[in-house]
Amino acid sequence: MRVLVLGSSGQVGAYLVEYLNNNGHEAIEFDIVRRDGEDLRIPLNINLRKALDDVDFVFFLAFDVGGSRYLSKYQHTYEFVDNNIRLMANTFELLKFYNKPFVFASSQMSNMTYSPYGVLKAIGETYTKSLGGRIVKFWNVYGIEHDLAKSHVITDFILKAKNNRVIDMLTDGQEEREFLYADDCCEALNAVMKNYESFDSESELNITSFKSTKVIDIANIIAKYFDASVLPSEKVDTVQMNKKNVANKLILDYWSPKTSIEDGINKIIKDMK
Repeated sequence: MRVLVLGSSGQVGAYLVEYLNNNGHEAIEFDIVRRDGEDLRIPLNINLRKALDDVDFVFFLAFDVGGSRYLSKYQHTYEFVDNNIRLMANTFELLKFYNKPFVFASSQMSNMTYSPYGVLKAIGETYTKSLGGRIVKFWNVYGIEHDLAKSHVITDFILKAKNNRVIDMLTDGQEEREFLYADDCCEALNAVMKNYESFDSESELNITSFKSTKVIDIANIIAKYFDASVLPSEKVDTVQMNKKNVANKLILDYWSPKTSIEDGINKIIKDMK
C-alpha cells in the first residue's frame, strides 16, 4: 500500500517510514521539516491534497510536541495551542474530503485536562471519532531524535551522561512511565493498519510496553554506560502531575512489545555513537 506519514521526520515518523518501506509498503513522507510547503497549518494545502489523492492509508503523527522540558516551557503559550489547533483543523478537513482510512496518534495524556497538550490531543480524538478514523495512544515512545530542542527524557539523559558525565535531573525521578522502543511502536502501528476493520473509532488502542519504570531508574541505567553520576532534583513532576493511567490491553490481541528498556537504551546509545 501507499501510506502517507504526516510528521514523517518526527521521532516516531522517521522510524515508521523506514519500517513501512522495509515491509512491503511505500511510505509517502510529509513534514514541515522537509519543506515549507508541507506545513499542515496552511489551509487546503495543495501539497497535502495531492498526497491524499494518491494514497491508500494515512498515519496522522504530526504535532507540535516535545519532551517534558519542552512541554513545561511551551504548552501554555498561544503559539503552542494555535499551531496544534490549526494543523488539526486543516488536516481533518482534508481527511474528511478525501475519505481515506487513517490513524490519529493521540497520547495517554489526553484525559489530563490540566495539560493543554492533553486537551489538544483530546480534541484530535473527537475529530477522529467524528470521521470514523482510528485512535492510538502513545505512552512515552523513545528512539533516536534529531530535534534536540524537543528531545525527550532518554535522549536528554544520554546527552548529559555522555557530554558532562553527570545526569542532573529536572525532577526527583520518582514519577513512573511506560517506555516503548520506536521499532516496537512501528510494529504496533502496522498491526493497527493491517487489522483496521477489526477496530472502530471508539476502540482505545494503547501502544505501550505495559511495564512501568521510574525515571530515576532510567537515569541509573544510562549512567552506567558512561560512568556518570545521577543528581536528582527536589522538584516533582509538573507535566503529568504523577497521574497514573491504566492501559487497556486490546492491542495485545494483535501485537506485543519485544524490546526491554535496557535493550532499547543500549540500541540508542550505540546508534548515537
